[in-house]
Amino acid sequence: MKNRLFFFVTSFFLLHPPSLGSLLAASPARTVITYADFSEKQGVLFVAQDHGFFRKNDLDVQLVYMRSGAVAMSALLGGDSDLNTSSASGAVFGAIAGGADVVFVAGLINKLVGELVVSPEIKTPSDLKGKTIGVVSIGGGVWVFTMLAFDHWGLEPKRDKINIRVIGNDPVLAQSIANRVIDGAYLNHAYVPALERQGFRVLAELGKLGIPFQGTALLTRRGYLRSSRDTVEKVLRASVQAIGFIQDPSNKAGVMRSLAKWLRLPRVEDALEGYESMQTIFDPRIYPSVEGIRNTIRLLCTTNRKICSLKAEDAVDDSIVKKLEKDGVFGSRPR
Repeated sequence: MKNRLFFFVTSFFLLHPPSLGSLLAASPARTVITYADFSEKQGVLFVAQDHGFFRKNDLDVQLVYMRSGAVAMSALLGGDSDLNTSSASGAVFGAIAGGADVVFVAGLINKLVGELVVSPEIKTPSDLKGKTIGVVSIGGGVWVFTMLAFDHWGLEPKRDKINIRVIGNDPVLAQSIANRVIDGAYLNHAYVPALERQGFRVLAELGKLGIPFQGTALLTRRGYLRSSRDTVEKVLRASVQAIGFIQDPSNKAGVMRSLAKWLRLPRVEDALEGYESMQTIFDPRIYPSVEGIRNTIRLLCTTNRKICSLKAEDAVDDSIVKKLEKDGVFGSRPR
């Protein structure tokens, strides 16, 4: 009986071999997504990976942390990654101004968020004159956030003798503030409470300043968008679903576990501040912010004249987001 069954099955597949298309359809689309921001602002990726939203959209995603936005952009341009999360930064627009065919396809955070944390003696923005402020890199996201705040307050680092010092990512910046290596820095919310308990001050919650900005966004090469449009659409669908999951209070424990895991926090409870921030920072409609991109181009134009010729509209392709809206994706929430 077993021999006859084996003969029947073997004969069936020899006479009716599966098509190449059916074999490819059975395999999830593999894609590499890089990120260089070590904070809760990457929570959409963490949740989409841990809670199966990438898998549910037939994706096999590898998330790769890069030490800086410039390195992440190099990986994207070199084809080592397929998509990259980044804010509007010098690394992005410097690459575009240099001829890189990179485009914003979605905006996960479409406002300036985070806090400028400073030494106790700094009470007002004018007290920053003559002080040392830390950043991750010159032209990077944290530098842009800081310069936009200075611009809003009418401060000019060279004129006002504000020393901008390259330090490192959020954990290193926070430690440098605590050790008085620097007088202040922009930090994501998860790192702020511990410094406040030590007497350091939040000079400003940047989200309350009303500064137009393109925060965490998804970027890709136009060539990849043309060749793998379906994969990019699936990544965006999974991102919308992850945002819905994050913003549902019943999923608090699961979101906090993911945040603690990816940020390497010693205790799940340490993710509470980051979790609370995640409830309001993500935009469920994920359209890139043209106004925010335009504002950053204006700022970066003072440091790189090539960037002055860029148009914000040319750096955006929101066609997939428009399709998702037409499909009613923004009105749905994962079960």
